[in-house]
Amino acid sequence: MTSTYLLVHGAWHSGRCWERVVPLLESAGHRVLAPSLTGYGGKAHLLGPGVGLDTHVEDVLRLIDEEDLTDVVLVGHSYAGLVISSAANEVPDRIAHLVYLDAMVPEHGETAADVQPVTRDLIDRAMTSGSGWRVPPLPELPAPFGLFGVTDPVDVAWLRSMLSDQPVRCLQQPVRLDNPALRAVPRTHIHCVGGRPDGIVRRPVPAIQPNGSPARVRELPTGHDCMITMPAELSELLLELD
Repeated sequence: MTSTYLLVHGAWHSGRCWERVVPLLESAGHRVLAPSLTGYGGKAHLLGPGVGLDTHVEDVLRLIDEEDLTDVVLVGHSYAGLVISSAANEVPDRIAHLVYLDAMVPEHGETAADVQPVTRDLIDRAMTSGSGWRVPPLPELPAPFGLFGVTDPVDVAWLRSMLSDQPVRCLQQPVRLDNPALRAVPRTHIHCVGGRPDGIVRRPVPAIQPNGSPARVRELPTGHDCMITMPAELSELLLELD
C-alpha cells in the first residue's frame, strides 16, 4: 500500500534536513513531501516578527489542500510536534497517523514554553535582544551533544548551512486541539535516546493513546537530529506504519 509522508522540520531547520530520509521512503514506493516552513530554507526571506506557530500550521494545511493529500502520515520533529498537532486538529479526516519525532507533545491551549519550560529562557532572550523577536539556533555543545545531536564535523557544517533564526511568536502562540475527531488519529512517538543536554525534558507518554489503543513508543540510540545521524533506522521505523 502506498502512503503519503509529510515530514515537518523543527525549529531553526529547513526541509533539507530530511534529504537522507526522503529517498529511502520513496524507494519503498511512497510519496514524500518535506517542505520548508515560512522563514526557513527557500522561504528564509519571509522570516519576520509576524511569523508564528499559526503561520507554520497554515503552511502545512495549505500544502495538504493544494496537493489534495489524504491518508497522510504526518511527521513532526521537535517544535513541529506543535505544528502537526494543530494542523491535524483542522483536518483529522486527512491524517492517517501522527508521528512525534523527538517532539513536543502539547495539550490544548499550550505553548512551546508550557511543553518545554527551557523555552521560556529563549523567549526572554529574544524579547530583550536588539531585534526583540529573533531566537538564534542553540549553540554547538561538546560531544556527545554536538549541534542538535550531530557530532560529525561534515554533518555539522551541512546542518549549520540550513539553520535560520526562530521567530519568538512560534514559541508563544498556543496549540488548538479542540476537535473531538482528532482523538481517533493513531499516534507513534519516536524518542532519540542518545543523550540530551541539561534542561531538556521529555513528557512521559501515556500508556493509552487518545483513541484507546496502547501507546506506540520507539527509540533510536542517537541524538536529536536522527534524520541526519540515523536516516536508515528512522526510515525503517516510519515504514513500520505502512
